[in-house]
Parts: sequence; structure tokens; C-alpha cells
Amino acid sequence: MSPAERTASTPASAKAQSGAASRPAARASSAGAVDSVPRRVRLTLARIDPWSVTKLSFLLSVAVGIALVVATGVVWSVLNGMGVFTDLNGLLRDIAGSEIDINLLDYVGFGKVLSLATVIAVIDVVLLTALSTIVAFLYNVSSALVGGLHVTLSDD
Repeated sequence: MSPAERTASTPASAKAQSGAASRPAARASSAGAVDSVPRRVRLTLARIDPWSVTKLSFLLSVAVGIALVVATGVVWSVLNGMGVFTDLNGLLRDIAGSEIDINLLDYVGFGKVLSLATVIAVIDVVLLTALSTIVAFLYNVSSALVGGLHVTLSDD
């Protein structure tokens, strides 16, 4: 007899008794109110869907890439506002001599720095998405061998 057939053949009073037996025991507090005992459920994370990992990691890595570009722009603006680049230009002229015309902003201008940060952010998006998908596949293979990750949940 299958579990569905057993459930269908069970009378209503037996269902009510079995439901009451499966509920956690209640304990009475000193004020007379009934507090329920927190339930604990032990679950096993046996498989992770690689497609959902790919979607989630893509969105998170895009957010990290945007944050990288914005942070690069803010740091460059702060350094420029503090006069760091002009001070470094003066230091380079003192070291190299006045006959060599060196302008540091030709190499680390705002546009060039943001372009480089954008390229790094795009590479970051591709690599993080690919690596997290590969990790999901590796987790599925290893959990098939050892049984997965055991987690205990409680409703405290």
C-alpha cells in the first residue's frame, strides 16, 4: 500500500490524532500561557542548480563591476582635488630634469583610468560568472560522492 493510499484510507479522527502527535509538545509558562517548543529540521543540500548560480553570480558581479568603476572615479577625483597629480608632476620634473617634459596626467588622466576600470570590470563579470558556475558543478559532483551539506534549521 502506497503512502497516498494509506492517507486516503485513514479515518478523519485518526488523522487528527496523528497530526496532534506530530506537533511539538507545548510547555506551560508561569503565567499560564502556552509556549511552543522550537522545531528543528535537519536538511541536506544535495544539489545546486548551475543555471540559478550563473544568473545570480552574473547579477552580483555586474554590481561589483559598477561599484569598481564608481569607486575608481571617486578616488581619482579625490586625488586630483588634493593636488596629488600636480605634486607628482613636480617631483618627476625635479628627478628627470627640466629638459624632459613629463606630464603624469597624459598617462593617468580621468578618461584613461575610467576606461581601464571599465575593462577590468567587464573581465571581472565574465570571470566571476564562469568561476561560480564551475564551482556549482564541482559542488554537485562532490556532494554526489559525500552526501552533500547537512544543515539544521530552527524556528527560535
